[in-house]
Amino acid sequence: MKPDPTKSGVALVVDDSPETLRLLTDALDGAGLTVVVALDGHAAIRIAEQITPDIILLDAVMPGIDGFETCRRLKAKADLANVPVIFMTGLSETEHIVRGLGAGGVDYVTKPIAIDEMLARIRVHLANARLANSARAALDVAGRYLLAVNESGKLIWATPQTHKFLAGGGVNDPQQAFALSPRQMEWLGKIREGGHQPSPATSEFRDHRVTLNYLGRLGPEEILLRLTLETMARQSELRKELGLTSRESEVLSWLSKGKTNRDIAQILGLSPRTIDKHLEQIYAKLGVENRTSAAAVAARMLRKESEG
Repeated sequence: MKPDPTKSGVALVVDDSPETLRLLTDALDGAGLTVVVALDGHAAIRIAEQITPDIILLDAVMPGIDGFETCRRLKAKADLANVPVIFMTGLSETEHIVRGLGAGGVDYVTKPIAIDEMLARIRVHLANARLANSARAALDVAGRYLLAVNESGKLIWATPQTHKFLAGGGVNDPQQAFALSPRQMEWLGKIREGGHQPSPATSEFRDHRVTLNYLGRLGPEEILLRLTLETMARQSELRKELGLTSRESEVLSWLSKGKTNRDIAQILGLSPRTIDKHLEQIYAKLGVENRTSAAAVAARMLRKESEG
């Protein structure tokens, strides 16, 4: 079935109840949506892979795989990860609501369904999803290393540049290649808690030192991050040519980029006093007296290497 171009979107309704399907099909069609129907979870997954819906209405209790597992499988697919899922069920206990949201649903309505309320919820979630998609499209064009993760640190979306970087290790699926370090997960926890913006988090990924900066949220479940990539070969050259330790080469590398002592301390997860100590050693080894001179030495050396 091809979506009707005159309609405002595609809704996939997954339920084994003929009465519910008839009720929702009539209401959604009247609201200007193309309606696609599936009677169980397996059929829903097959249909969603062929026609990416704009929204999914999913019964929680069905034969075969239930709605919760169906949702998890749908959300595991990159093309469907951002499609809003609204659970429909007669189960109204808090544990079932939490289970539905934990599986990836954005909302939960109980049966019997109040059509006006359901349509209102659908309009809100469609608007939010389209706004987030527009933001992602704009960021794609910007050509930057950006990505979005959920509250658990799982990759939801990334710009083409980030996809290319993550796939550089031979893993075609960026979601498999990407994983936050324990320290970055702790950092993400601070973002979830709110309050002041946390300092950038740094880890090593293949031959790069990767710094994550928090930019904000694209949606309720999408935390937008920026990657700053520092090629570790650059640090290796500083270490080899200038006789520095690994940590000193890191400090000098960031110094040559114009970072302040406080910035470097935040990026490397060290105290400003420790950075001061490293700089004292760097000045002594380079035979200079201040940060400006040290940065100039590093810049000349790196420029010479790139030209060579």
